[in-house]
Amino acid sequence: MPRTQRNDNFIDKTFTVVADILLKVLPTSQREKQAFSYYRNGMSAQAEGEYAEALQNYYEAMRLEVDAYDRSYILYNIGLIHTSNGEHGRALEYYYQALERNPSLSSALNNIAVIYHYRGEQAIENGQSEISQILFEKAADYWKEAIRLAPTNYI
Repeated sequence: MPRTQRNDNFIDKTFTVVADILLKVLPTSQREKQAFSYYRNGMSAQAEGEYAEALQNYYEAMRLEVDAYDRSYILYNIGLIHTSNGEHGRALEYYYQALERNPSLSSALNNIAVIYHYRGEQAIENGQSEISQILFEKAADYWKEAIRLAPTNYI
């Protein structure tokens, strides 16, 4: 049984039903439908903390998805998983790839800023105050851009 058919809460079930209806009525190719199905399964696995399964689904969705905008969200979610796993360098790679396809993805900008800020704090702990200043400035630049793009998202 696909993961999306195993959702237990009302919101997930509702999303699944609406998504299935949209897939049936929208004029999309079989390939696009498959890509969305893998993406949806990846999101469900990710929400449950099943990161390996989520990555498998996202990579399959990337293989099938051709639309740059849709690919940006797949890449962003892959970045989220790497961030959660403490793999900040890999996460940055995926966030940057997401931004190449969707420059207005403010959440990717925010997450890049968070990683640079974290690295700045690490530099302070290691007595590297000059490096920390550079990292904090990079974080600030990304946060400013995220706020510029989505001023109501960040208080």
